[in-house]
Amino acid sequence: MSGRALAACLLALVLFPAAEFCELRPVLVQVPKGLPAGYVISQVTLEGCEMKPVAFTSSDPDFTVDTNGSIMTLRALVITIKRFSVLVQDESGQNSRVDVVAYSKDEGSQKSSSVAHKRTKRRWRPLPFIIEENDVPPFPKDIERLSSDSSVNFTVHYVISGMGVDLQPKGLFFFDDERGMLRVTGPVDREEYAQYNFIARVYDSKSGTETDQFLPIIVNVEDKNDNAPEFKGILSFSVAERCRVGTEIGIVNATDKDEPGTDHTKIKFTLINATDMFSIDPASGRLTAATNTLDREAQDKVYINVEIRDMNGNPNGLFTRGTAVVTLTDVNDNPPTFKEKLYKAKVRENQENVLITRIPVDDKDLVNTPNWRALFEVTKGNESGNFRMETDPKTNEGLLYVIKAVDFEKTPVMNLEITVRNEVPLVGPDNKLQSVPLELSVENEDEGPEFNPGVLYLKVKENVPNGTVIGTYTALDPETKKSNGIKYYKLTDPGNWITVVEGTGELKTANTIDRESPLVHQDMYNITIRAVDESKKVGKGMVVLQIEDENDNMPLITNPDLVICNKDDAAHSVLVEAVDLDNKPYSTPFTFELRTDHDGRSKLKSSVMLHQVEHMPNGLYTIPIIIKDLQGFGKEQQVTVRVCSCEREDNGVGVCGSRSASTSLGSFGILALVLSTLLLLLLCLLCLFICSTKKEKLQITDDTGAGGMLLKSNTEAPGEEVKDGTLLMIPGGDVVDGSLQSNVLEKNKVVHSEGGHYGQNFFNGGVVYNTTTQDYGTERFYSSGRYDNTMHSNSMYQKFSGALDTWRTNGCYLDRKLAFFGDQEDGRYADDLLKTYGQEGAGSPAGSVGCCSLLGERESMEFLNTLGPKFRPLADLCYTTNQTGN
Repeated sequence: MSGRALAACLLALVLFPAAEFCELRPVLVQVPKGLPAGYVISQVTLEGCEMKPVAFTSSDPDFTVDTNGSIMTLRALVITIKRFSVLVQDESGQNSRVDVVAYSKDEGSQKSSSVAHKRTKRRWRPLPFIIEENDVPPFPKDIERLSSDSSVNFTVHYVISGMGVDLQPKGLFFFDDERGMLRVTGPVDREEYAQYNFIARVYDSKSGTETDQFLPIIVNVEDKNDNAPEFKGILSFSVAERCRVGTEIGIVNATDKDEPGTDHTKIKFTLINATDMFSIDPASGRLTAATNTLDREAQDKVYINVEIRDMNGNPNGLFTRGTAVVTLTDVNDNPPTFKEKLYKAKVRENQENVLITRIPVDDKDLVNTPNWRALFEVTKGNESGNFRMETDPKTNEGLLYVIKAVDFEKTPVMNLEITVRNEVPLVGPDNKLQSVPLELSVENEDEGPEFNPGVLYLKVKENVPNGTVIGTYTALDPETKKSNGIKYYKLTDPGNWITVVEGTGELKTANTIDRESPLVHQDMYNITIRAVDESKKVGKGMVVLQIEDENDNMPLITNPDLVICNKDDAAHSVLVEAVDLDNKPYSTPFTFELRTDHDGRSKLKSSVMLHQVEHMPNGLYTIPIIIKDLQGFGKEQQVTVRVCSCEREDNGVGVCGSRSASTSLGSFGILALVLSTLLLLLLCLLCLFICSTKKEKLQITDDTGAGGMLLKSNTEAPGEEVKDGTLLMIPGGDVVDGSLQSNVLEKNKVVHSEGGHYGQNFFNGGVVYNTTTQDYGTERFYSSGRYDNTMHSNSMYQKFSGALDTWRTNGCYLDRKLAFFGDQEDGRYADDLLKTYGQEGAGSPAGSVGCCSLLGERESMEFLNTLGPKFRPLADLCYTTNQTGN
């Protein structure tokens, strides 16, 4: 009973078709709860019907119906109960419906149990209706019959409303109340509305009350393949020529308005032409290169016809064709090539920076790109760097320049090789650089002499005697290869050290060559020589003297004035530095020694450190030091050391303060300050006395006396008195005119005179003594001022006859001059002042005559005879050969 009850319930849910339709039996089937995809659940039977079905359509997307009526699942399902319908279309276009109920075993048992124990109110539950788009007339056409369960108990009528009824698109659906049939008034377009949703209500015809809940109605529009696929986007692509096979060029995009996921929108892509160059993926439209021989120079743009067809390429599918453009971009796959197999050109010798010839080339690559622009190079025949290649940017021609003169006598014909390449490397199989030979003829011209070698290096020792031949530098005529008729001259010789023999090119020393001269750089001295042939053509060459050093310079102290700071009564040191202009082994290391008779108050702590042996009071000290180079060549030199209380040190060197300078005066300094104060006071008293006393004017003429040392005017020659006299060597005394530099040698002690007329400093054995003298006694005599003097004990020069009278006369003359100072006449002081005169020109080339101060005795005056002819006229002015006395 339970099985029959369940079957009765299920059959009651099936709507009975109209009378004009073939009565198809509903399908009631029990299935497993889990159904795999492709599982056949049942089959639509057409027994008792004369119709011949041509199409089956399932209202449930989970199921499909085969052409023989078999109902199967499209995907795996888990169901308890499933209700849907199958529309059967015959040859005449009429539709019939078969209701299908599929349930699992568990659901059937449950339904049987429910029906047995409880009865529920049934409601109309029609499945979604399906109509085809673009259906053909006549219209209106039936869609589905509506029936409510309440129609059993009431006389009812139905009312529909919503989309497609009273809402847009209005009037598309209506309900035939007499037949209970839902009908459509015209064709529909799925691409415009894929689904219509509206409601149906049922009312009691007598009372007008609603007898059942409203029924939502869904009408799905079944898609037809009525839209051809369309291209999407621009069909323009680019790819480099010579690209590899499979290189992606781009993707051809297409779209279809039909229902997605169906064969109506499954598009297949096909190339109509250019299949040997490109290929396209049928499903994705991915366009790729089918060969690696794409050549821009053969065809820079390729036009491809592409077909897109739906139904996955089925011949019955709709299609569209379009043209895609593929542009091939350029790569450097064509080398530049020469137009000739051999080029010829000419150039005159001795020309520089001149264009010789133009070399044209061809290149198939894209013009004015790095793939086209050419670069030229002389790969053979330019070992000496005579040539340069450039490129004309407009014509892409090679320009050959000569930048270094060529010589016809050496090479009358030059064979060059020119190679060309592009700015970027070549690609492809033909990637070999192109080269072409160039035959260059050198045209001869008459040239001047040429020195060989162009630079001559000669070694010579410094200080070689004048006239020494150090070498020969000759030139050859490049035409005859001979030196006949060529004369040689110096162009540059900064020190005038060398003379050139005009006819032979022999080089001789003209002056002393000094390696230490500032004209010498890194022991080298340059001379340029000019050679002139008989046709007055000139050639130039250079001689480089490599000067070898000699030991002609001794070490010299660079810092003779030193400072030692007195600190805490301790002995200190000071650095003594020396330099030698010679190179090793004639210079460092130096040997430093103190003279054997030094006072012992200092010593050399190291080779260059002067160290105090005992504490020394502040003062100025002179210390003799003997410095010798590595070869023992040197002399005694003196350093002056000032011992003081330093106020600071700059870079390790002490700086004496003002306080320390004043304290170094000692008692003598204080006494000198007191005496100067008293002298100033006496001078004031003298001025008061002169102002209060009547002066007697005394006229003094310059004609009085014997002439003495004062001259009438600023003549440049001495008077006759000086010419008649002799140089005076002043005897005796310890007072020497401070305006002259004199040395007094007494025993082994050296006394140096410095300072002015009133004060003298005497240095004895390195110790400083301060003395002052103001004597002008008649027994003290002054030298003439022409030369310095040297006095030895028990030995002196005597003045000549009349000299003493001359000095006394001068004394009287000066006394009268002092009286004239008291006169009030204007200019009385200015007449006796020293006058400054303008420069009288360059000094004498004979040098200074101050060496005469080294005279030690009368016989040593003979050295004046060796000073040269330029000195004799000067000596005649000051010294006569008539001598009297000892």
